[in-house]
Amino acid sequence: MTQHHILYKTENQVATITLNRPDVHNAFDEKVISDLTHAFVKAGEDGQVRVVILRGNGKSFCAGGDLNWMRRVADYTFEQNVMDAMLLGALLKTINFLPKPTIALVHGNAFGGGVGLASCCDIAIAEEGSQFCLSEVRIGIIPSIISPYVIAAIGERQARRYFLTAERIDAQTAARIGLVHEVAKPGGLDAAAEKIISALWDGAPAAQARGKKLILETSKKKIDDELIKFTSEKIAEARASDEGKEGLSAFLNKAEPGWRKKP
Repeated sequence: MTQHHILYKTENQVATITLNRPDVHNAFDEKVISDLTHAFVKAGEDGQVRVVILRGNGKSFCAGGDLNWMRRVADYTFEQNVMDAMLLGALLKTINFLPKPTIALVHGNAFGGGVGLASCCDIAIAEEGSQFCLSEVRIGIIPSIISPYVIAAIGERQARRYFLTAERIDAQTAARIGLVHEVAKPGGLDAAAEKIISALWDGAPAAQARGKKLILETSKKKIDDELIKFTSEKIAEARASDEGKEGLSAFLNKAEPGWRKKP
C-alpha cells in the first residue's frame, strides 16, 4: 500500500508506516486520518507482521492538524464537528489497541495530534533535538481527543502543566515525564529501533498481544477479588495456549521456541 501522503512497506516482519507530507511537516487532515487508520488495520491483520513502526518523512514527525482542514472544520456545525473528530478518535483507538507492538520514531517536531500519535504507540523513541508541544490552547481549543492517551503516558500532574501552558517539551524532558522511552542520538533512530525490535523477537507474538490487552484492561482498576479472579483466569488461559505450552517445554528442555527464529 503506497499513497502520496502515507507510505506502507513490510520487511523482515516489520511494517513501517510513514507520514509523507514533508511540505506541511506531516500535518494531517481527514484523508490522511482515514488512510492512516487503514494502514494500521492492514498491519494488524497481516499475519506476517510482528512489529509496526510509525515515522515521518522530512523535517518533522507530525505537526498535528493541517491548517486548511482546520479552516474547513471552523465552519462545521456542532454535529459535523463531532463526526469529524470521531475519525481521529477511531485512528487513535486503532493504534492504541493494535494487537501488535507499535513503535513511534519521532524526529523534529511533534505538535498537537502528533503528540497523540506518539502516545498511542507502545514504545516511543525521540531523536535528540526533537520538540513536543500540546499547542491547542494557543488557538483556543483543547487536546481533547488525544487526552486519554497523553495522560496515560505522562500522568495527570504533568498534563495539568503542559495542557495549560503549551510549553515546548524537549526530547530529554519528554523522556523524563514518560512521553517517550528513550532519546536517540541524531541520526540514531533506526539503530535504537533495531535494539527494541531485537528484544521483541524474544517474546511470543500472541503473548505480547495478551500482555498489551492485559495492561489496557487492568490499568487503574481497584485491586479486589474480582480483579484477582480476572488476572488468574488470564494466566490460566496463557498457560493453556499453544505458545504457553511451547515456551514452557522449550525452557525445560533448554531449547529455543519457534517464535525466536529471526527473519
